[in-house]
Amino acid sequence: MVALPAVPLLDEETALRPLHASEVPWQTIVWNDPVNLMSYVAWVFRRHFGMGETEAEAAMMAVHTEGRAVVAQGNREAMERHVEAMHEYGLWATLEKAPR
Repeated sequence: MVALPAVPLLDEETALRPLHASEVPWQTIVWNDPVNLMSYVAWVFRRHFGMGETEAEAAMMAVHTEGRAVVAQGNREAMERHVEAMHEYGLWATLEKAPR
């Protein structure tokens, strides 16, 4: 018979510890604007995020119909780079903490 390793029990202190900054998820949000064509927005999503055509079109339609779309999620530094890139493409973008 093979013995399984013991699973450590989490006490309240361990379970409620604050997350390290690198563990907090952030998301990049692209907002609707009156300037850019929908085809251009979808192209940017394909080019920058590597989305497939269907995924890029769905994200673009979310931006167009809902006013915003979450296009990436990860650590804060990576999301800041995505926001900056969206600004360079001429799109309106922000970052915010992802809901837990």
